[in-house]
Amino acid sequence: MSSDLRPVKRALLSVSDKTGLIEFARALSARGIELVSTGGTSKAIAEAGLKVLDVSDLTGFPEMMDGRVKTLHPNVHGGLLAIRENPEHEAALLAHDIRPIDLLVVNLYPFEETIAKGAAYDECIENIDIGGPAMIRAAAKNHADVTVIVDVADYASLLGALEAHQGATTLALRKHFAQKAYARTAVYDAAISNWFAAVLEDSAPDYRAMGGTLLEKMRYGENPYQAAGFYKTAEHRFGVSTARQVQGKTLSYNNVNDTDAAFECVAEFDPSRTAAVAIIKHANPCGVAEGANLLEAYEKALRCDPVSAFGGIVALNLSLIHI
Repeated sequence: MSSDLRPVKRALLSVSDKTGLIEFARALSARGIELVSTGGTSKAIAEAGLKVLDVSDLTGFPEMMDGRVKTLHPNVHGGLLAIRENPEHEAALLAHDIRPIDLLVVNLYPFEETIAKGAAYDECIENIDIGGPAMIRAAAKNHADVTVIVDVADYASLLGALEAHQGATTLALRKHFAQKAYARTAVYDAAISNWFAAVLEDSAPDYRAMGGTLLEKMRYGENPYQAAGFYKTAEHRFGVSTARQVQGKTLSYNNVNDTDAAFECVAEFDPSRTAAVAIIKHANPCGVAEGANLLEAYEKALRCDPVSAFGGIVALNLSLIHI
């Protein structure tokens, strides 16, 4: 066995999004991997007829304080953080009867979804995950020995790796998952801190975190030799990120930037008052006009600079039935 391969013998699963959970847990169990789980996840796995050890049996403490405290325990974090083949770490595991955890599967409380639906303050607070990020960061730090999964979309690739390597994972895969894990907790914390800033009406907090989820890889960046990706933050706001592309090639950075500028510009015109059209190229207006209908507004906007408008983005403040 290659020295960078690490067998998975024990897995801890604690998920808010239970999509594909049972199939995934069944596949792990079929490989002889011991399952440890928490709360609702443990109940779902047990009800599916699979053998699972509840985390409270692992820690010797019940889940308490409405689930706020359940995995913050040395039997969990020691199992995740212990460096295999480190004599001192092995001695500590033996002295305190802590068993290693080789695979951590966690997706966090749905904080972003909670604020997106405009939930009350107290509900938002209760959807701030504490134990999940702590475990994710611990497992990702110890990626030399531990595999961490934070996205249900990665279940298949993990199972494929276990099949390909006789129940083990490669260091390259563990590094990939560790990077994704830290990015996930960073985006999560950014959503929380920015929500707090909005609640406090603080437009310029001392620290401002930015994080988002990839919507798509762009065709290229501002220039053809540059790479770019289109990311969406947790804030629920209509715009380019909520639009659906009907046809055409993958967008470039300039396409998205111009589309956003066009949307924001035309949104300044009240559609109940007048039809309006904005034509944008390289983030600058080639023409912006009002009219009795969209056709009139478009023709007036185009006359502003018909040369620069070539290849530009056209935004309308009404549907096409108002042509």
